Amino acid sequence: MKDKGMIGFKRGPGCSVMEVDGEVHEFFMGKGSFFAKVVGRESHPRYKDIKAMLEEIARRLRLSGYVANTNPVLFDIDEEEKGAALWRHSEKAAIAFGLISLDEDLPIRIVKNHRICGDSHDVTKIISKLYNREIIIRDRNRFHHFKDGECSCKDYW
Repeated sequence: MKDKGMIGFKRGPGCSVMEVDGEVHEFFMGKGSFFAKVVGRESHPRYKDIKAMLEEIARRLRLSGYVANTNPVLFDIDEEEKGAALWRHSEKAAIAFGLISLDEDLPIRIVKNHRICGDSHDVTKIISKLYNREIIIRDRNRFHHFKDGECSCKDYW
């Protein structure tokens, strides 16, 4: 395993990228929250709007009956912290930005550097239905086309 680079391998932080109005926007997973920036700038000018939209999405998800699937989270933390950790995944911040930045008839297109986790996959399906939006995510393995609460991968991600 050592010869194949499996031992000592450290995966970089989760990152989601999308282009809006000719600018590239990057979203990173963080310990306390998400990080966002426009390429070429230090921070994201709409950070507060993105955070507010994330809170609105979380509220609507709870009202729809969504409960985070924390089983795959391996950290030795309580269930509430596990749910919060899942909520900081970069694609969720990118989706929130897409919802506030793109016309409703345009799909939200995101590229991720890691494979989308099961919880984010489930959340994105629900968001596509709640907000009547088409969301396309290219993760490390495949394209996911979310529409009307379904994904093109048929949940084989």
